Amino acid sequence: MSVLDNWDQWKGFLGDRLNHAEHEGMDQSAISQLAYEIGDYLAQEVEAKNPQERVLADLWKVASPEEQHAIANMMVKLVQNDGSH
Repeated sequence: MSVLDNWDQWKGFLGDRLNHAEHEGMDQSAISQLAYEIGDYLAQEVEAKNPQERVLADLWKVASPEEQHAIANMMVKLVQNDGSH
């Protein structure tokens, strides 16, 4: 089963990677840029595996670059907030 098949697993995977990046000293700007690059890759190259990913992919495709950065930043906040509960 792919990490992309389940929304909660996907968020957990992103959260783990985010924690690792922060522990390695990556600053928020670099994390934001990396999240943007991952979002762009996923939207262009990877088939959505669940309804949440489909919504994100659809929004990404119609968003301006500034809006795409906002989406990426919101995903970072989402997984940061999930990790703090």
